[in-house]
Amino acid sequence: MSRLTALIVAALLALTACSGSTAQSGPKTLRMTVWTANEAHLGLLNEIAAEYRAAHPDVTEIKFDSIPADGYTTTLTTQIAGGNAPDLAWILEESAPDFVSSGALAPIKAEIEQAGELVPSATKLWEKDGELFAYPFSTSPFGLFVNTDLVGQLPSTWEQAVAASAGKNLVLPDFKYQNWAVLSAIWRGWGANAWSEDGRSCGFASREMKDAMAFIHRAIFTAKAIPGPGTTVDFFAGNAAMAVSQISRAGALKDAKFGWTLLPLPKGPKGDYAVIGQAGVGVLKRSKNAEAAADFLGFLTNAANSAKLAQFFPPARSSLLNAETLAKSNPLIKPEALQSVVIDGIGKGVVKPSHQGQEELNQTIRAALDPMWKPDADVDSVLDGVCAKIKPLLERS
Repeated sequence: MSRLTALIVAALLALTACSGSTAQSGPKTLRMTVWTANEAHLGLLNEIAAEYRAAHPDVTEIKFDSIPADGYTTTLTTQIAGGNAPDLAWILEESAPDFVSSGALAPIKAEIEQAGELVPSATKLWEKDGELFAYPFSTSPFGLFVNTDLVGQLPSTWEQAVAASAGKNLVLPDFKYQNWAVLSAIWRGWGANAWSEDGRSCGFASREMKDAMAFIHRAIFTAKAIPGPGTTVDFFAGNAAMAVSQISRAGALKDAKFGWTLLPLPKGPKGDYAVIGQAGVGVLKRSKNAEAAADFLGFLTNAANSAKLAQFFPPARSSLLNAETLAKSNPLIKPEALQSVVIDGIGKGVVKPSHQGQEELNQTIRAALDPMWKPDADVDSVLDGVCAKIKPLLERS
């Protein structure tokens, strides 16, 4: 059992001992933790919540509790352990195995409108024994934003992307030399994996991973394309040639003073591929208002509201996965880009690495990769070291 799973289980047992699971009668308030403080995101969520409350006067408040993305899972589990669990919570894909296996989440499949139309690849992380324990709220493939004022010929391969970005910056906004899993948006093009399908064997020492990481290292320190450690460059302010990100960031380009376009991830040596960042929304089983929370979740994620939310959070509903529908809520992005990046990406993509005990794995891998971010690093040796460090963690899962 992972440390995160153990913490959640211990918290649940403590809550059971001290409070039971009696549903709250009378007026109800709901709290949902999210990791966005974006005004547009919160405005749409509050608009949907107001519509729900108008039809459910017994629910007097629905509060969206913004927690910073850095440390989000730690804060959430601390709230659970402290007896202050939210009623609903966004859950990162990397934490899905721990939350689903721990028993912290209530089953929700019966509350989801037309659950049968959810794309199987999107629900995989959130299912157990035929039940759904979180709704795949955002299933968002990574794409390549390109500043067409700085780049002449659009790249189709990673070699071309790095060459075109040399001295002009190819940024990964969420990486920051900390969030190593973001690099999967590149290394999957080499056929590399962090670990085996069953999660018990390390993939960092594979030839595919070593070749991919050597390419990334050269892009940083030789080509001077990817900004080095400690350097912050903002593509969305016009300061970079390219950025690897998701369509939720497109809103920042509404008033852009430069030309831009969105492309699928460039081809790697293994050809076309796609990588997906995902978030699920679950109902905490120990919520005193779990029934009301599940009902609201069903409303929040119905077909009509999923279409509204598609502006920021690509839906997992097959009925909405067409360029015409997505274009209505994403006017800044061309329909052909929505098709190639989002729709095709969801169909063929794999979700960023996730594993039971991901919190401990993240810390261990991040520390083991630190020696790589130097000009004279021995890439193969560093990656062998990563496997040596995480082998015991993988084998105990």
